[in-house]
Amino acid sequence: MKNNSSIDPNDARWEAVLNRDQSADGRFVYAVVTTGVFCRPSCPSRKGLRKNVRFYDDPAEARKDGFRPCKRCDPLSLAVDGKQDAIEAACRLIEESVEIPDLDDLARQAGMSKFHFHRKFKAATGITPKAYAAATRAGRMRGNLASGASVTEAIYDAGYNASSRFYDEAANRLGMQPRQFRDGGRNAEIRFAVGECSLGAILVAATEKGVCSIEFADDPEILVARLQDRFSKARLVGADKDFEELVARVVGHVERPEGSLDLPLDIRGTAFQEKVWAALRAIPAGATASYADIAATIGQPGAQRAVGAACRSNPVAMAIPCHRVVRTDGRVSGYRWGIERKEALLTREHAVAAE
Repeated sequence: MKNNSSIDPNDARWEAVLNRDQSADGRFVYAVVTTGVFCRPSCPSRKGLRKNVRFYDDPAEARKDGFRPCKRCDPLSLAVDGKQDAIEAACRLIEESVEIPDLDDLARQAGMSKFHFHRKFKAATGITPKAYAAATRAGRMRGNLASGASVTEAIYDAGYNASSRFYDEAANRLGMQPRQFRDGGRNAEIRFAVGECSLGAILVAATEKGVCSIEFADDPEILVARLQDRFSKARLVGADKDFEELVARVVGHVERPEGSLDLPLDIRGTAFQEKVWAALRAIPAGATASYADIAATIGQPGAQRAVGAACRSNPVAMAIPCHRVVRTDGRVSGYRWGIERKEALLTREHAVAAE
């Protein structure tokens, strides 16, 4: 976690680029404005002038700014000490296997010891092989249910060798009963309301367990359409007086973000996403953290890209303050509901903290 500092974190990055430091590969990329290309730190190509160089935690951010990946150093590939192909093959094997492959078998096919494979896999993907397999199986289960398969068929086709194994995980993976998920939330009741705030239209929705959605948009109809698409057969109920008080609390926090928006939540994610979201909720108002900071906080340094993806998957703006995550150089980027909203929220939080 960090606040503003007089030390430029990019000085060390520039030094790594000048030294073509291979140990820095995968931690950041650098882009040269005059060529329109971005590279990994160890790229053997001729370096640009420092004034023309920008640094990015994630290659996706460089591409968003219009830069192209260098064909010589291929910065889009995983930098896992020459084990990229083996890790990618392991991911494919997990995805294609009906049952979760044994760790010993995965390591043997990758040509590594079990310990070495486990460490390299986690560095490359941000999660352990077991968590990757569980997330893959849960995703297959969701797809099976969405396609209309019976719950029993979906359970066994997804690779659960016993229905009890699936039901042990169901609450954490689906967010509602399996038949409800399959049927687009059939028989589930979701209360919601759309309001206006200084950042545009805002939607707040909740199940009986807690808030399941907080979203911004310019058009309120878009917000309602998104909720309907997500829970196409749920019973969407307009706000009553108690719920309107909840919405007013959320709007009030947008206008004056004092402290944290502490609400009961009903959200589900992968094991990795939930670790990231918990770390985000620990960032105090008025402070920021980089993607690298969060990766280190959850014990998975080097998983900045996966952290960024988890931030983009956050379904509850403000309650999980992904807007407090910035680039290592302090620049603001990558907000699901628009960078302008992210900048506005950070400006307000800094102002309140300064008071």
